[in-house]
Amino acid sequence: MLWEKKPVTVDRQTQEPVPLPPVKPIEVNPMVEPAKPQASIPVDAGRTQLGRSLVVKGDVSGNEDLTISGQLEGTVNIQGHCLTIGPEGKVKAEIQAARVVIHGSVHGNISVKERVEIYKSGHVVGDLLAPGISIEDGAYFKGKIEILREGVREPDLTQSSSSSKLPVALSPRVAS
Repeated sequence: MLWEKKPVTVDRQTQEPVPLPPVKPIEVNPMVEPAKPQASIPVDAGRTQLGRSLVVKGDVSGNEDLTISGQLEGTVNIQGHCLTIGPEGKVKAEIQAARVVIHGSVHGNISVKERVEIYKSGHVVGDLLAPGISIEDGAYFKGKIEILREGVREPDLTQSSSSSKLPVALSPRVAS
């Protein structure tokens, strides 16, 4: 009848295989990511950088900010500017600057007009003379601290007057 479905029979012998289109290999082009800088310190055009592989012995002075990621031995005098010691930086020097930020290692006295900041990865052995000092938990500091007050003349760190200087030794806290 009209409404009845008739089974469809396929003669398998008469059917020929249908050729498949040729397989085209897929080309894989991995994206190349730009190399990321090792240091977590932003670098701008107004800042000079002493790279990780550089070793400098002598006196450094200038009128711009300076970041040290390598090694320096001598003196640093950048009055009115910021000195940053990177995480891989190692400095053995007497330092004079407006501001000093330490992520690496410093052996020597530091005299600043604004602030000294020692971060967790920082290691400082020497005396500090500054109006403001910040030492993050976990940082290492061994030396004397003298806080400058506004309107008071800057004393010299080389004076041996220990009555006004308080020896301080800080070490990382150990949780129990």
